[in-house]
Amino acid sequence: MTSSLPRPSRGLPDIFQLFETEWPFAVRHAMRVETFTEQNDFVLRCELPGVDPDNDIHVDVEGDQLTVNAERRSEERAGRRSEFHYGAMSRSLLLSTNCDTDNISAEYDAGILTVRIPRRAKESRHEVPVARKGT
Repeated sequence: MTSSLPRPSRGLPDIFQLFETEWPFAVRHAMRVETFTEQNDFVLRCELPGVDPDNDIHVDVEGDQLTVNAERRSEERAGRRSEFHYGAMSRSLLLSTNCDTDNISAEYDAGILTVRIPRRAKESRHEVPVARKGT
């Protein structure tokens, strides 16, 4: 059975690979992520195989911005050929105002970093009266 999806030309580079390399778009490698909601949490999962979570992964929150920094260190081997991406990776995302940034948790398992960001209880909505001035 043949696929109906278009195949890249053999003479052209894979467009997705261009965004994952350092040239010409970024100094750091791309970190693949997925986001979803689960129960009352916003969940961010980052694909980080071969990274030491104790030393090479840092999750920081500053204001309404969450940043994940990671580094995959190169291993020296004789006669090596590698398609692995080594070096620093970083992703940042803006958090909603209803995120509870004091209770964010992160866990690394089988090459996947899972960051759980709980949502605050819904805030009540009320109308603010407008006062008339000068009459």
